[in-house]
Amino acid sequence: MERVPITKEGYENLKKEFEHLKKVERPKNIKAIEEARAHGDLTENAEYDAAKDRQQFLENRINELSYKLGNAVIIDEDLSPKDKVVFGCRVVMENIDTGEHVEYRLVGPDESDIKEKRISISSPLGKAILGKKAGDEITLQAPGGQRRYELIEIL
Repeated sequence: MERVPITKEGYENLKKEFEHLKKVERPKNIKAIEEARAHGDLTENAEYDAAKDRQQFLENRINELSYKLGNAVIIDEDLSPKDKVVFGCRVVMENIDTGEHVEYRLVGPDESDIKEKRISISSPLGKAILGKKAGDEITLQAPGGQRRYELIEIL
């Protein structure tokens, strides 16, 4: 069984989605199937087919979330050291070539969202900065070429 690190916030978000699917979406879809069945012939009933497809999607997602929640290991980043990059911490880095500063939070794979400046520990950048200390240089091979960063601060 693969244990997957997750923040408390990330765990709560997965749990909310799981409960919503089970308590709201699944019953709503069951009702849609019943209504479509009431229309008669199921062989050419597009509403019935769509509701059955939705049911399959919901069941798959519920199973996936159940697995993820069961294998999650909640990491309290408040207890983490601030002298090196670890799961849950925020980092400020400077692109050595452009001088641009970027800030990211290192999270689990199910929480990553580049727009929210959350990167996965399993991403190339996440892997490259794990264990680094302020002042360290990070070289990363990106699709557009090599990128170099200096780790400015661990928050």
